[in-house]
Amino acid sequence: MGSNQGQFIEVGIAKERYAIKIYDIHEIIKMQDITAIPNSKPHIKGVINLRGKIVPIISLRNRFGMEEDPYSRTTRIVVVNHGEEIVGIVVDRVNQVITFSDIQSPPERVGGVDGSYFSGIGHSNGGLVSLLKLDQVLYE
Repeated sequence: MGSNQGQFIEVGIAKERYAIKIYDIHEIIKMQDITAIPNSKPHIKGVINLRGKIVPIISLRNRFGMEEDPYSRTTRIVVVNHGEEIVGIVVDRVNQVITFSDIQSPPERVGGVDGSYFSGIGHSNGGLVSLLKLDQVLYE
């Protein structure tokens, strides 16, 4: 793919590490009450009111077929810009801003998760980090 693809925010779910392009991030907020939407897909937790704007919230754990964990003091909602919309993604923790020395194409499966959710695998000092492909994660 190329050597340096810019900066990312590294987030975590269980022991897994994922990254989102920094320019896709609107803001990162603490967990708050989510209003459920009846008859929605299982990974859609509901909506929140973010300063007067209704924002749909997605559980990355549920999206990737992982067990839901109780929210903790490190649980965050990463609000991302996607097209004309903003969408919130619930993650267990936000780790750091990160750049990668190398980014490789993703395998067909990453840690038991369909590889189509990822745009690549980044190499950092701390190991490998899966780069999220927001189109797939948000709207499959």
